[in-house]
Amino acid sequence: MVAELKYEISQNAYIKLVLHAMKHKTTAVNGVLLGRVNPQNENVVEIIDSVPLFHSNLALLPPLEIALIMVEEHYGSQGLGIVGYFHANERFDDAGLGIVAKNIGDHMCRYFPLPALLLITKSLKLCPKGRIKSYDAGVKIRGLEGMDEGSVASYMHLYIRDDASKNWKLIGLDGGSRLVIKEPAANIVLLDYISSEKWQDVMDFDDHLDNIKKDWLNPELFK
Repeated sequence: MVAELKYEISQNAYIKLVLHAMKHKTTAVNGVLLGRVNPQNENVVEIIDSVPLFHSNLALLPPLEIALIMVEEHYGSQGLGIVGYFHANERFDDAGLGIVAKNIGDHMCRYFPLPALLLITKSLKLCPKGRIKSYDAGVKIRGLEGMDEGSVASYMHLYIRDDASKNWKLIGLDGGSRLVIKEPAANIVLLDYISSEKWQDVMDFDDHLDNIKKDWLNPELFK
């Protein structure tokens, strides 16, 4: 596997993590990315699903370890593993990668040597229903590269950890294509989900711990 990996995220994985961030407008949230190296191209990591984890006490290690064990057991049977982490900060004006996100990102390296770390900026979570305004070009969406208004991916930043320094490096502000969304119509579908307030249906591992009937796998979300 080479260092210059590209990450291709599926529509469902993308939509789920954005909706998770939108649901919890006053707290930080996080989750993990599930996928595999493309069997036809070892330079491409396929992010096939995302699992929302927490919206409170993100820094606590025991709940995280329990959640990761359950995630590994479920997705391992499908041939998928943890290939990254996503995080949204609490404050709308905080677009920085904080110590909690960095530490959990470092932990992801135990599961995958070059995990993707996706930071969702808070501004997305504060947008009015059905209105998304772009102010940045953090990620190139295949087939939607020219979009400004409505480009949800502009609120998502890709970080990769440098092997030598062990520091997390921001990727993509130069318009590069290290992160792409597999389905070109993903943003159109997402906007439809936002307009119908679908984020209210997203459950994370915190919800499951409070009520085991709430399924962190979200099997009904896209039905």
